[in-house]
Amino acid sequence: MTPPRFIVLDGMDGAGKSSQVGPLTEWLASRGQHVTTCRDPGSTPVGDAIRAILLDRHDLQLAPTAEMLLYMAARAQLVAEVVAPALDRGGWVVSDRYLLSNVVYQGHAGGLDPAAIRAVGGVATGGLMPGLVLVLDIDLETAARRLDRPLDKLENRGDGFRARLRDGYLREAAAAPDMITMIDASAERDEVATRIRRAVVERYPELA
Repeated sequence: MTPPRFIVLDGMDGAGKSSQVGPLTEWLASRGQHVTTCRDPGSTPVGDAIRAILLDRHDLQLAPTAEMLLYMAARAQLVAEVVAPALDRGGWVVSDRYLLSNVVYQGHAGGLDPAAIRAVGGVATGGLMPGLVLVLDIDLETAARRLDRPLDKLENRGDGFRARLRDGYLREAAAAPDMITMIDASAERDEVATRIRRAVVERYPELA
């Protein structure tokens, strides 16, 4: 069965995933593909409003379950307004984060049950899962050094939290090798982009 034309870039903060959305999108377009890009949470008016609450409002302290459910609400809107329509038109979707982020951030690192998060995620997404998740992996020291800007609420949770994040991504990748591919993101940006393209062609050989 052909995997959905839905690719997610994921990984802990500082790995450089957001900077790889553009190169991947341009490469797909160079092969004659129509590509829609998005970020999760965000990319809709509802999602952007929720994103501000989740990441920018340092005065609001959210309970872990409330935090997770807000991400799910933003994702439900993203699927309804952006992801599903783009796929229905026969195009590609490249997303900066998706459900795996919640499983790792609020689950493995945050203390909630990852299985419960996946179950809620199934409802929020209507079961719409990516065909490929590329997790940009990097050591904790390099990730921290790359975050040379004001940190949002999640990025401010300290070294212990970041260590649990990396471990969570590694665990999830080991459990789902058919969907999740780890990408060594320690190299320069162009080399990482090359590694991403190789992984995409491996999953979608029609792009070779």
